[in-house]
Amino acid sequence: MIVFAGEDQNDCAIMADLVRAHRPDLSAAAKLVRINDPVRLRRKSGKHLAEAARVLVGKARAKALQQKATLLGFVVHEDLDGYTDRKYQEIRTAVTGALARECGGSNHTALALAAWESEGWLLLFPNAFPHVNSGWIVPAQLRGRDFGRLREPKEELKKRLGAPVFRERDGPSVARKALEHDLISALEGKNDSYTDFINDLKGWT
Repeated sequence: MIVFAGEDQNDCAIMADLVRAHRPDLSAAAKLVRINDPVRLRRKSGKHLAEAARVLVGKARAKALQQKATLLGFVVHEDLDGYTDRKYQEIRTAVTGALARECGGSNHTALALAAWESEGWLLLFPNAFPHVNSGWIVPAQLRGRDFGRLREPKEELKKRLGAPVFRERDGPSVARKALEHDLISALEGKNDSYTDFINDLKGWT
């Protein structure tokens, strides 16, 4: 079993398709499930972060135990609402450390600390958008950039993508089309927070 925890169902659905793309060896045979508890780790530190990580990992283990499954991986998503700068690195180091300690040093966790937010990752696959809606053409100013340095990409998509207006709940459809059309393997642009997440996935054994 691979367990997902995130800010909401949409974000977890996006992460699930990224796991399917990058770890088909595990996801093809494993059940992918979500725990409903919202993630609130990035603003915590010290004992408060440790306790929050303990509770979250405990919920993931309980989910696997409930369904009599082996916990193969645990994906934790939280929007950064910030850039991939030094502060991002500090937060990521603290949160990944807390999760690893609660998992007994296991490398079966992956932190999706999305900068600025999940939509900043979807823009790495701009050609997926027309597969969701034929009128959605990602403009040149939203292509090939460092999306870890783009403020509020969701709002940019709402303004620039065209009609109908992009909604947060459209995100999983974009990720699914990127997976179906093999667009995830050829990124347009970069986002260090995405790269860090994928490297976590690659470390799963």
